[in-house]
Amino acid sequence: MKLCRIIEKLDLDFPRKLACDWDNCGLLVGDTEAEIDTVLVSLDVTDACIDRAVRDHARLILTHHPLIFMPLRQICEQDFIARRVRKMIRNDINYFAMHTNFDIAKMADLNAEDLELKSPELLWPERTDENGEPCGFGRIGTVEGEPTLAEFAGKVKKAMRLPFVRIYGDPDRVIRVGAVSSGAGKGAVSDALRKGADVLVTGDLDYHTAIDAVAQGLTLIDAGHYGTEFTYIRYMEKYMRENFPELTCLAMDIRQPYEVL
Repeated sequence: MKLCRIIEKLDLDFPRKLACDWDNCGLLVGDTEAEIDTVLVSLDVTDACIDRAVRDHARLILTHHPLIFMPLRQICEQDFIARRVRKMIRNDINYFAMHTNFDIAKMADLNAEDLELKSPELLWPERTDENGEPCGFGRIGTVEGEPTLAEFAGKVKKAMRLPFVRIYGDPDRVIRVGAVSSGAGKGAVSDALRKGADVLVTGDLDYHTAIDAVAQGLTLIDAGHYGTEFTYIRYMEKYMRENFPELTCLAMDIRQPYEVL
């Protein structure tokens, strides 16, 4: 199957025009006329990801985070990003990324499903879609059973396969309204406060953002960047198999990129 046919379907379901202006989505390495028979899904293009693609003869790597984000000033082995680009080119591997367009089109709903938020609504408006409807990052909804912050954190830990979570706020606080914003979602704090959330689940929280949010009445659960986004791998592996049954679809193992000692 030609890569252009795959891209046409991806752009239909996860429109690149939804991506933020600063983002870098789409075909980052390759040829739209390339013939694809095997796809590898990953959150990031790591060295291990490329090695897997080479070993299993994947002609397309499909990721969430773009490997090429800042302009490359030189393409040499001494630069780790350029080295990966060179290896993909040498092995005739095409590479396509869906970042903030996927966050807006699907990631927020996946997060809300994982945390079982009831009647989820848009948390962080960003723009309008092709129908003029508001769209953006994150979801906010009712938390069933009114658990304590500690109990809800346990649910987050299990759903996002985490060895631990960091919580900010009173562990005994009753949680009725929960919000989630994947990745580095500290920018959603003001929206979570404005919309009356009791807790915000996100990643990459810094100290001052966290303590300032608690001072304003919002508790936080830091589930990490990977923890809130690896659902991309699960979803896109299933998506590719259902929409392109003629292709072989592989996926990188889901494993937190750190160890806890």
